[in-house]
This record gives sequence, C-alpha cells and structure tokens, in this order.
Amino acid sequence: MNENSLKVGSNEMELVDFRIFKEENGEIYEGIYGINVSKVREIIRVPNLTELPGTPDFIEGIFDLRGVVIPVVNLAKWMGIAGPEDAEKNSRVIITEFNNVLIGFIVHEAKRIRRINWGDIEPATFISNSNSIDGSKVTGVTKIEGDCVLLILDLESVVQDLGLYEPDLGAVPRELEDFSGLALILDDSATARKIVKDALEKMGFHVVEAIDGEEGLVKLDELFDMYGDDLVNHLKIIVSDVEMPRMDGFHFAAKAKEDGRFKKIPIVFNSSISDHFSENRGKDAGGEAYLVKFDASSFYDEVARVVSAHMN
Repeated sequence: MNENSLKVGSNEMELVDFRIFKEENGEIYEGIYGINVSKVREIIRVPNLTELPGTPDFIEGIFDLRGVVIPVVNLAKWMGIAGPEDAEKNSRVIITEFNNVLIGFIVHEAKRIRRINWGDIEPATFISNSNSIDGSKVTGVTKIEGDCVLLILDLESVVQDLGLYEPDLGAVPRELEDFSGLALILDDSATARKIVKDALEKMGFHVVEAIDGEEGLVKLDELFDMYGDDLVNHLKIIVSDVEMPRMDGFHFAAKAKEDGRFKKIPIVFNSSISDHFSENRGKDAGGEAYLVKFDASSFYDEVARVVSAHMN
C-alpha cells in the first residue's frame, strides 16, 4: 500500500477483498469478505504446515516465516462452510498482524485491494448468528459492484475466541487511581468499550461512550451544551478506536481538532492496528498518543501522562 495514498481526515480505508466459496445442493455460492490492509503483513501461497495435535480442525497448523512461528486458521472450516472440491486450488494465506501478534488465515481466493469510504460502511446490526458465521464477528458491511455485499470481518475477535490472543487486563497502579473528570471513549466493539471503560473508571474517570466517530461528535456537542467553554476542564481525555463504520477515528480526531471548542482536549488512539504508518497518521490527526490494544500497563501510563500534561 502507498503510505501517502490515505490522507488524514479522508475517512477512507483500504482493504483486501477475499472470497470464501460454499457448495450447497450442487450450487456454488461466493462469500465476499474484507480486512483492513493495515492489518495485512503479506499474502502467500499455502506453505507446508506442521499439524498441532489436540487443536480444533480449523487450526491447520503452524509454519516458520523468516524465523517467526505463525499459527494458521482455515476460515472456511471455522465458519463451518463446506467448499467445492477445487476451492483449494487458488487458496492463499493472508498473514495478519494486530495487537502485535502474527496470525495466518487461509482463504479460497484473494482478489484485490479496494479503497472504501467509511461513510459507505454500515454497522452489521442486521446479521444474526447462523451456521456459517457469527454476526458479532462482522464489524461492517458495504455494497460493491453488481449489488454485491462485502462483509468486513472482525478477525481479532476470532483470534481471541480461539485463545491465540488474550488482552492484558492488569490492575491499575495505586498511584494512578486519583484522576477525576470525564473521559469519552469511541469504539464500535462493545467488548473493547467495556475493557477501556473499566480501565478508565479504575483510574477515577466518569466515562461517556460512543460507537463511532459520528456519535463521538454528537457526544462532544452534548457535553459542550452542558459545560460550555468550561468543557476543557471537565472532559480530560478522549480514547478512540481507529476502525469504525460511518466515521473512523482519524477523521473524528481531525474534525474535533479543527473545532475551537474541542481542539485542546487530548486524544489517545487505542487500536488493534500495530503498524508505524497508522501511528504516524494518528499523530498527524492530532492524537497525543497511539496505543495498541490492549496492554494495561501501557494504557494506564500513557493516559496518565497525557492527562497530566494537559492539566499542566
């Protein structure tokens, strides 16, 4: 990906379009899925894998990628999808990196890179649990050509469910328990919001929640109606995810920093994207810090540092 191609505040993302095929009653159905390019390290042919005894059948095994041992998950098997016999001929492994963890996912076909505006992505509220995929594992949907629908998968939650990654939820240091005031958090994941909310409340903050950048701006307006120009003395910090339907964290931050009412309120990004490009984009958008989900020690230290600097 061209690192200069996505400008801060553009509210755009690039994603890898990949396919999972399903055979049912002699018919072949094509599932269209996507993952943020920022989380993709590379795409390779399926390597020779070493099987791991005692693991579920959708964990195909492990392999060595330039000195790093990487587990590989077969997405079709995890979804419970029976693909056609020739589905494996074009299979690829998408090597992902999030939360500083490398995981491989076998897909039936990797098609292309798409640039999509977050405003064209809708929350996947209409998707319910089914035999093929858990709706909670889809973060958003968008229409593409031919009136087809692309589903953006929440692969981090898949990895967490498989026990391949566990967030660090350590206790807050006692010296960091005496903060006060409001904290606004933005995240489309209810699970992630709860983790961040619990951490901030342990530090002493009262938490206001928003599910994306658009609602975050609404919450800021509501808080300004309550506190007026004194808001900066009440709202001590904003903690924002990056990937969110309708309006992403970078676009939200750029808009907030352009608004004289909110520009002095510090913003910390808290994202599963662990590449330096996104960290730089966060700084360009006006963020005071960029954290990778979720290391409690780093979270408490950075929030305390940013809030203390803001108060001084």
